[in-house]
Amino acid sequence: MIVIVTGSAGYIGGQTMLVLKDAGHEVYGIDFRQPPEHLRGVPDGFLYQDFASDAALSWIIQKQPNAIIHCAGTSLVGPSVKNPSEYYNNNVAKTLKLLDIVKQSMPRCRLVFSSSAATYGEPIMNPIHEVDPKEPVSPYGESKLMIDMMLESYHRAYGTDYVSFRYFNACGADPEGRHGQEPGATHLIARFLEATRDDGQFSIYGDNYPTADGTCVRDYVHVDDIARAHALALYHKIPAGVYNLGSNQGFSVKQVIEAAGTITGKMPFVSTEARRAGDPPELTASPTKFDMVVGAWRHHNLDAMIQHAWNWYVRQDKKV
Repeated sequence: MIVIVTGSAGYIGGQTMLVLKDAGHEVYGIDFRQPPEHLRGVPDGFLYQDFASDAALSWIIQKQPNAIIHCAGTSLVGPSVKNPSEYYNNNVAKTLKLLDIVKQSMPRCRLVFSSSAATYGEPIMNPIHEVDPKEPVSPYGESKLMIDMMLESYHRAYGTDYVSFRYFNACGADPEGRHGQEPGATHLIARFLEATRDDGQFSIYGDNYPTADGTCVRDYVHVDDIARAHALALYHKIPAGVYNLGSNQGFSVKQVIEAAGTITGKMPFVSTEARRAGDPPELTASPTKFDMVVGAWRHHNLDAMIQHAWNWYVRQDKKV
């Protein structure tokens, strides 16, 4: 197939390109950022543009892709509270422009969207199912939910074909060591491994939650599994709709730290800070809806996620 990946210079977009190329697809990337050196030879073509610019939209129409995997967008909870305008513009308004182009010029194109667990807010119970209440607590989560709603509205009204994936804590790195997170990533495993590598400090935000060990519990998904879910979504045997990408299993912050310390053989200085506003005690996903359609799609457990990420950080450190 001909596939365009927006946000292709990023963490999930870059891994998605690698998986698509491995599967033999013709892949094109769009990003307003220059791709890192290790991704520059991956796509069949790359456009250095905002995905919603006139040049990018014309380029997309010219390519007439079978599918667009839409990973571009602004994705941090805290900054979205301080500057919601940026999030509603970058995520909602620009995606609406892309949707209209698909409707008008590529009606048979499937749109695969990177949504988020942030659409659920603080869940009533865990694991979360797709039918559970959506009550986001940040403009970031609201923007992702708005796009999910737009996709479903366009599907009903115009027949626009889509799959939306709500990710739960993407982590890890390419198993072959070709791609990983950029320095300064904010995710738990990335922060801990960078602190370990640099002999730095790692902060736990709250150890008095109503969980088994007092720290937050989260559901972790390997970035390679997410990328392969994207590849599976290209095929129309997967009905249009929203799907959770999770594991139905949660790990606490302390459990992740213990596992990472065992794998790396090192431990940074760990401090405990006050809770952060908006952090629910537990957040895990039921992936049953997606599992029932595609069968087994998760290939990597927590140890593999940490090991692959650590391999990536060590490799990058050796390059410096």
